[in-house]
Amino acid sequence: MKKLIFTLIVIFLISCSSEKNSKQRVIKNDNYAYKNYTPTGKELIVSRKEYLNKLKGFWLAQCIANWTGLITEMDKIGNVGKVKSGQFYTRNDWGKKDQKAFWENKAQKRVIDFVFEGSDGKWGADDDTDIEYIYQHLLYTNKTSKLSGKQIRDGWLKHIKNSEENFLWVSNQRALDLMISGIIPPATSDPKNNPDFDMIDAQLTTEIFGFFSPGRPDFAVEMADLPIRTTARFNAEWISKFYVSMYSLAANPNPNLNIKENLLLIAEKSKNQLPNNSYASKMYDFVKKQYKDGIPWETIRDNVYQRYQVEHKDGYDHSSGISQEEIEKCNGCAAAGINFAASIISLFAGEGDLKETIKIASLMGWDSDNPTATWGGLIGFMIGYDEVEKAFNREFSEEYNIHRTRQNFPNGIDNFTNMASVGVFITDRVIQDELGGGVDLENNIWYIPKLTKND
Repeated sequence: MKKLIFTLIVIFLISCSSEKNSKQRVIKNDNYAYKNYTPTGKELIVSRKEYLNKLKGFWLAQCIANWTGLITEMDKIGNVGKVKSGQFYTRNDWGKKDQKAFWENKAQKRVIDFVFEGSDGKWGADDDTDIEYIYQHLLYTNKTSKLSGKQIRDGWLKHIKNSEENFLWVSNQRALDLMISGIIPPATSDPKNNPDFDMIDAQLTTEIFGFFSPGRPDFAVEMADLPIRTTARFNAEWISKFYVSMYSLAANPNPNLNIKENLLLIAEKSKNQLPNNSYASKMYDFVKKQYKDGIPWETIRDNVYQRYQVEHKDGYDHSSGISQEEIEKCNGCAAAGINFAASIISLFAGEGDLKETIKIASLMGWDSDNPTATWGGLIGFMIGYDEVEKAFNREFSEEYNIHRTRQNFPNGIDNFTNMASVGVFITDRVIQDELGGGVDLENNIWYIPKLTKND
């Protein structure tokens, strides 16, 4: 009898402890006033706990993909103009020696393979992750869902170095120079001020805004509009909004579809960000048709290169938005268009498999660390942190060294759990203040009003 009573007491104590720990896992922004909310039954319901894990998965997979893609960045840019890089990579080059980037005199001694940071290491910041980090920090510290031009300018000038290596290229650098001279976004991407408004830059700095408006790409795109137009206009702007829309829709996948099917679906839904007569829309259709026809990704890539970088079809003629300096240097190898087309190939051909998508994107050519980071981050979000580790059968570091590339943050060494928590707090504000939804801290869920009955 005593043994039974003792057992029941132990079970009771464990139960109480579990309940206490469960409640402790509910994160709350102490600097934000949460309001009571009465559900209507017409909302999208999302677990905040699961979302935290998904955002951690985003940061981890994006870092893996970014650093993997950096190995082959600008190794293969075609053979038009002064710089000729020889034959593009194929799947057979994975695991082989890296070849030199177009600006290098000789290749570095490394192989084309995944880059990992062990549990005792630190992930280094890079321009494919650090501007997103800045924007997240600015949204949180300014207690807003939409940044003003002044807030963006002040944030850039505070956190981006000017007189030393700052890891900015092309339109981002021009935008910073304009900010230093007193110009405020969106004038920093105005074609009159910035001749590189059609470059890749906004694609790699703004996707994260989609996660702050789960399942509501309408507000996600509105939220990202000014950060995008800090460096991009026209096709480069529309392409960036396409990515933001995809990131937002990824928060509300169809439970009856697998990752591959959901990615194809949200890509198709996000295509409405690309005007029908834009070269970006035509690139998407050109790649999609060949993928549907079962053509190998290497052949699709070669066809994209021929059609757009050699023949300049569908209005992709470099007549504006790319400075003469960039054309002469590498035929616009960092342009928005060619890198968008390359990214769509890896999205389709990767078919939702995290590792395969990163491999293909790394071997695609041009600015290869950009699409790797974009799709690695998106798929990492969709499967969550634990599944990212499972995909690679190992544990990774959670620490992120933002001060490798940026400056003046409270913690130069941050971590993915904290970064994801800040993302959840920003999303709390968006859902309650902008979307008219609710944050249920008791059950740790969001109620997000649907845009249409079909959402």
